[in-house]
Amino acid sequence: MTDKYCVIGNPIAHSKSPEIHPVFAAETGQDIVYERCLAPVDGFVDTVRRLVAEGYRGANVTVPFKLEAAAIATRLSERGRLAGAVNTLSFENGEIVGDNTDGAGLVTDIVRNAGVSLAGKRILLLGAGGAARGVILPFLEQGPAAIVIANRTRATAEALGAEFAAHAAQAGQVSAIGFDEIAGRFDVVVNATSASLAGDLPPVPASSFGPDTLAVDLMYGKEPTPFMEFAALHGAQVRDGLGMLVEQAAEAFTIWRGVRPGTTSVLVALRDKL
Repeated sequence: MTDKYCVIGNPIAHSKSPEIHPVFAAETGQDIVYERCLAPVDGFVDTVRRLVAEGYRGANVTVPFKLEAAAIATRLSERGRLAGAVNTLSFENGEIVGDNTDGAGLVTDIVRNAGVSLAGKRILLLGAGGAARGVILPFLEQGPAAIVIANRTRATAEALGAEFAAHAAQAGQVSAIGFDEIAGRFDVVVNATSASLAGDLPPVPASSFGPDTLAVDLMYGKEPTPFMEFAALHGAQVRDGLGMLVEQAAEAFTIWRGVRPGTTSVLVALRDKL
């Protein structure tokens, strides 16, 4: 019997997940269907209950429901718990299992697709919101020398860093500063702020970048973001968030089906459509 999955959001027409998962299924020989599911803004819980009752095996979750997805889960993965948000639900044995694959997707895109190791590196994470929260644990698992969280409000960055201190290999591996305190060059700079949505540049100094720096914007589009343009102007290699999108989908597919799909062809196809 064909297994059913979907992506839940509001709005949902923009989601690329229904373009990605059928390709993964065809490549790996998995018998699934994958749909878009528009949930009422005040009806996420009822939507999930309906999907469970109708025999769905799992769902991806996008805005604005990732916090509600964490709350409805009967069991959370460690990365889902620490992220405080869930983008992947598995319906199994009467349980709703929540996970967050965003950070794992970003790490895979950086390490495998961009060919940049994170071990022993200095990472600057711009922003201390939900996007930043989801990537810190997967970054720490790669053994970086330091993760510096920079935010407009330093106290917010400090609170976020404190939540992950227990997962750091040594004291000071995770630290927090205000944007105005950013100093020195970094090996990897990740823009996890919402600045690119508004076409703005986050307040990061040019001195953060060099020829050996990888600058990653979690947003993506047809044209480079202002952050990517600024980083490239100052010598960095740049990358947008499309690879993260595809790799987080591959991580979710692996959780559901127990087999990891290739991602290169999907990434190329989506890039061509931008």
